[in-house]
Amino acid sequence: YLVTRPDVPVKDAQEFIEHARKNPGKLTYASPGNGSTPHLAGEMLNAAAGLQTLHVPYRGAAPGMVDLLAGQVDYMFDPGIGLGHVRDGKLRLLATYGSKRTKRWPTVPTLDELGYKTVSDSPFGVCGPKGMDAGLTKTLHDAFRKTLDDPAVIATFDKFDQTVIYMTTETYTKWARETY
Repeated sequence: YLVTRPDVPVKDAQEFIEHARKNPGKLTYASPGNGSTPHLAGEMLNAAAGLQTLHVPYRGAAPGMVDLLAGQVDYMFDPGIGLGHVRDGKLRLLATYGSKRTKRWPTVPTLDELGYKTVSDSPFGVCGPKGMDAGLTKTLHDAFRKTLDDPAVIATFDKFDQTVIYMTTETYTKWARETY
């Protein structure tokens, strides 16, 4: 989630990008640390939109969120801990950086659909050693796939506003290689 405080003079993602373009080098953003998905999403947006903003890495999302709320940084690529603050009006949700809009905020656009190639999904996978028996791979795959139909698992994904991204063994392997 791309979030900012209500006192930052923007109402939506496009206004935010224009504001950042007019203020090169002046806006700062928090992330849970160098190399984290939110950090990379921030740099992807900078590249895609031609922005010059300063990354401020923290040792986790919570310290960054504290400083965002306190006005020490201007915005944050939030992994999800600030959603209560969005609901309470303490933060403004400008966009998401997943491949799909969220169930909770279906009117909030993704950066990708706004024209800024910044898709940063984090599909989870289970890996085994190279050369693992194909039968064992299939057994594990089928068991994990079945959990995605479990209402308790879906409820947990929904609680954290996470999208289920299912991939076959072959698709996940290809994705991991291409991402690497």
